Amino acid sequence: MIPRLITCCALTASLLAGCAVNPVTGEQQLSLISQGQEVALGEQQYPINQQQQGGEYVVDPALQDYVSRVGQKLAKVSDQPQLPYEFVVLNNSTPNAWALPGGKIAVNRGLLTLLDDEAELAAVLGHEIVHAAARHSASAMSQQQVLGAGLAVLGATTQNTAYGDLVALGGQLGGSAYIARYGRSNELEADKYGMKYMAAAGYDPEGAVRLQQKFVRLKEGRQSGALEALFASHPPSQARVNANIEYAKQLPDGTSNRAAYQRAIAQLKRDADAYDNYDQAMKAAANKQYDQALGLVRRAQQQQPREAAFFQLEGDLLTQKEQYQAAYKAYDSAVQKNPGLFSHWLKRGLVAAKLNNYTDAERDLTRSLRYLETPHAHYYLGQVYEKQGEVRNAYSHYQTASKAGGEIGSAAQARMQALSNKG
Repeated sequence: MIPRLITCCALTASLLAGCAVNPVTGEQQLSLISQGQEVALGEQQYPINQQQQGGEYVVDPALQDYVSRVGQKLAKVSDQPQLPYEFVVLNNSTPNAWALPGGKIAVNRGLLTLLDDEAELAAVLGHEIVHAAARHSASAMSQQQVLGAGLAVLGATTQNTAYGDLVALGGQLGGSAYIARYGRSNELEADKYGMKYMAAAGYDPEGAVRLQQKFVRLKEGRQSGALEALFASHPPSQARVNANIEYAKQLPDGTSNRAAYQRAIAQLKRDADAYDNYDQAMKAAANKQYDQALGLVRRAQQQQPREAAFFQLEGDLLTQKEQYQAAYKAYDSAVQKNPGLFSHWLKRGLVAAKLNNYTDAERDLTRSLRYLETPHAHYYLGQVYEKQGEVRNAYSHYQTASKAGGEIGSAAQARMQALSNKG
């Protein structure tokens, strides 16, 4: 019991030492993570998150520049202008936006098409800037650490009693409720101070009101199927709308810059039918309606031949139909149109291996790892090396893949065992 009490005291001491001032509100909040650690984490995770969520939207580079200019304009008037802010438009149809620690912010192509003017874009970006500037991620991670440590101590204290299971269950329920409550508080804080940044940068704060009203209408109108990710991370409510209306009354008027915004998203609007065909093709592919999906994605290619994602999906569909030569050609087009996305290299490499073109397979699979480490690339590199008799290299890649768990991890372990049995 005494060691557990000592642990509890140490935990309490760490809580007291872990308080920091919220740079936006000036209030005390828990933070066991330094700002330097936050920045480093954001720098590390930003490219990974981009790769996992479709990569940069490259069809219209001018749109990237436009969003970044609006974001940097807001960042300069934030409470932490010294953070290394970055803004990127992701090639993702899901309407969403997110911020990583240290000011690394992304907005999806699919969200931009729902917005009407630059003030609404500023509302989105200002909201995400507050999450970074107020160190919400650090505080949330610190709470999770303390909650985990506290439950571990409490569970150890009660593990030999009839109350142990009840404590564990209560901790799970209470913990999740506490984090959710904290999340809602963060959202209101990000709304309010994001509007403050909007006004300071010269934008109409009513843009934030219109944005939330739009999200509430979409949710109430049951048009939320494609919006589930946005609503999960940024739950809209009439309470948020009302809070924004009241705070907007305290702020000066500003510009909406509708004409500038509409010019910036003109390419997206022209390509709307192409991306709709692509999204429909994805749904058809998920239902294994491969011929229908091929027709839709090839129509999308005709409408916007510069979009690499359309050609990657064609390659996926042709691979499902075991038409590997045609699939290789489709993936090759994807690589040429956007060489900065890991999946284009990975999939072309996998098909090259199917075609027994091990030189190209090794090159492409290795190149994919430059953009994103995946167990699949390591597993199939293991296969490529094994088939060429390079057992040591094969074993090394299987070993890396085996750490992933799941089917690919199990398959890698099986190959490692097979190689070991061969001596």
